[in-house]
Amino acid sequence: MQLVESGGGLVEPGGSLRLSCVASGRTLTNVNMAWFRQPTGKEREFVAAIRWRGGSTHYADSVKGRFTISRDKDKNTIYLQMNSLKFEDTAVYYCAADPGGIITTLRTPDAYDFWGRGTQVTVSS
Repeated sequence: MQLVESGGGLVEPGGSLRLSCVASGRTLTNVNMAWFRQPTGKEREFVAAIRWRGGSTHYADSVKGRFTISRDKDKNTIYLQMNSLKFEDTAVYYCAADPGGIITTLRTPDAYDFWGRGTQVTVSS
């Protein structure tokens, strides 16, 4: 499976961005798809996840109410709409896929077998 992210960039505090991740090379059925981020010098952290079958969504507390994850089944694409961006949202954002689709591990980076290369999001005035 290949994952390709797009949509990162430079934005002022309070602004918005939408990230996209296109999946190819594998049929998406019972997969968990997620966004993680890694600020410079820090560990990778969970941002949001969506279960392909059913569409349930899960968020880190730090982004709840500001970010929205969604999927387009026809396009094999997930999105991350990021609103009210803060300085601390600055990071490289990665798309990830877990074909096993286990709900208990969807916040755990090690559960994901496939990763994109990442897209930089910088929040700065």
